[in-house]
Amino acid sequence: MPTVSVGRDRLFAALGKSYTQEEFEDLCFNFGIELDDVTTEKAIIRKEKHLEEEGDEGDEEIIYKIEVPANRYDLLCLEGITQALRIFNKQQEIPKYTVANISKNSMLQMHVKPETALIRPHIVCAVLRDITFDEASYNSLIDLQDKLHQNICRRRSLVAIGTHDLDTLQGPFTYEICLFIVRLCHHQEIHFVPLKQTRNFRADELMEFYKSDLKLKKYLHIIENSSVFPVVYDRNRTVLSLPPIINGAHSAITLKTKNMLIECTATDLTKAKIVLNTMVTTFSEYCKRKYEVEPVEVVYPDGSSYVYPDLSVYNMEVPLSYINGTIGVSLEAEEVTSLLNRMQLRAEQSASADNECNVSVLVPPTRSDVLHPCDVVEDVAIAYGYNNIQKRKPTSVKPFALNELSDLMRSEIAMNGFTEVLTWILCSSKEISSMLNRPSADTAVIIGNPRSSDFEVVRTTLMPGILKTVGHNKDHPKPIKIFEVGDIVQLNEKKDVGAANRRQLAALYCGTNSGFELIHCLVDRIMEVIGTPFVQVGNDTGYYIQRSDEPEFLPGRQASITYKGQRVGIFGIVHPEVLNNFDVTDPCSFLEIDIESFL
Repeated sequence: MPTVSVGRDRLFAALGKSYTQEEFEDLCFNFGIELDDVTTEKAIIRKEKHLEEEGDEGDEEIIYKIEVPANRYDLLCLEGITQALRIFNKQQEIPKYTVANISKNSMLQMHVKPETALIRPHIVCAVLRDITFDEASYNSLIDLQDKLHQNICRRRSLVAIGTHDLDTLQGPFTYEICLFIVRLCHHQEIHFVPLKQTRNFRADELMEFYKSDLKLKKYLHIIENSSVFPVVYDRNRTVLSLPPIINGAHSAITLKTKNMLIECTATDLTKAKIVLNTMVTTFSEYCKRKYEVEPVEVVYPDGSSYVYPDLSVYNMEVPLSYINGTIGVSLEAEEVTSLLNRMQLRAEQSASADNECNVSVLVPPTRSDVLHPCDVVEDVAIAYGYNNIQKRKPTSVKPFALNELSDLMRSEIAMNGFTEVLTWILCSSKEISSMLNRPSADTAVIIGNPRSSDFEVVRTTLMPGILKTVGHNKDHPKPIKIFEVGDIVQLNEKKDVGAANRRQLAALYCGTNSGFELIHCLVDRIMEVIGTPFVQVGNDTGYYIQRSDEPEFLPGRQASITYKGQRVGIFGIVHPEVLNNFDVTDPCSFLEIDIESFL
């Protein structure tokens, strides 16, 4: 969870009230955030440098570290927290954010060149006019940028924010790239003075220079090895920024900045809009016309254009019965709307076509975390107070039939002397193919971007996990009797997601005398518990076994299980080559059954 550090005195001044530490902790708890730590600036520095504790801190400012939800980007700075708490305490009305009403002819433009699609295709912009900074608000702006970069921007890989003193620039602006191609637009032709520097750098020099910078070197990989560099220019070809690495010193914002241009380049347009909205709504309170933002038109090569920011509110209808039923309370519509207004969501009572009482909720641009009626329910529960919700037992709790059957299986197999294990649902591709003597893993769901070769696919059988468990415990006293009840996943075109889960049961007996009969008797016990009789081959009233020919089992020492005409499982002696692949030294007999077939 993100932690925001704010000065206690400035925090209380913005809230219009001083609190004891206990009182502020209660306020944070009631709002759904947490006071994580109380410290000082010197104490933070000492902790970072691993220095010994000093004596009295004197009159040094107290720092509150406040932990906020990861999806509440509007709470990542002092301004957002204090505004939310003031509204929660009914000290302030919910702000109405507006886009300045100006004609397209007088609107600033950002022209996007088609080549930007090669690296960072999207850009969104906005302007804050007549803004007034002091040192604290300026530092808060920089801190919010850093917090967003680390959070929703995913270390600038998805979105990179640039803030510029508009009075030092001239529009229209262009967002383009420089290619590593001589005679077209060589990367060395990008010359500019980067932020906090005094000399002019070429782009390639800049990459080399920042490799020793502790803060910026971690972002170089995003574009360092690319064939193109993104760059933002103004009308005079002044470099505004080289996203996502650094802004230009020419347009750097200062305490004297009155008009600020904010641009966000991105690979994810949705997140870019959220970031831009967070920036402009948070700091528009320092504008002469509070909560008003000047739009910028972004023009694309195909002639299409879009005006940003989009500060429109989103209307959501939530049934009152859904709110009360989910929380477990009985609230009137007026109380619910009052609670939601305290959480920055404008709400009023409405009625549906079937005369059911609904709550109409207007979601502001600051609340990008509200995506579903359940998010509205959560805000109602927070404002009502979790401690005020009476504990109660549901009137009727009935487990799913599949879970009931799974638990029954676990109990019976455990009483037969088997120990339950739990293995990973992800595995390598070879563990469900070549290591089981199978030709391929064509029926497996493949992980798009696996973290390692051990987690490439979703398992299609429980066998690899069971054998790996034995392989890692081969020094354990024999016999080893283990089982697992878990899901496998197989491709299925009839499902909307293209795959389906199946609940399986697997059991293994490992020992020097591990024979076919030892696992066969477990099959008979399972079928007896289910209440299925053993019948002749072809009879659909019960189950029967037939000889099978699966490559992971020893030929002639394996059988398939057929239940009411459907093959539901297989058992037998594991092939010696398979045992060797999993580093198992003793013979093993194995059983695997599809539990869902019995429902």
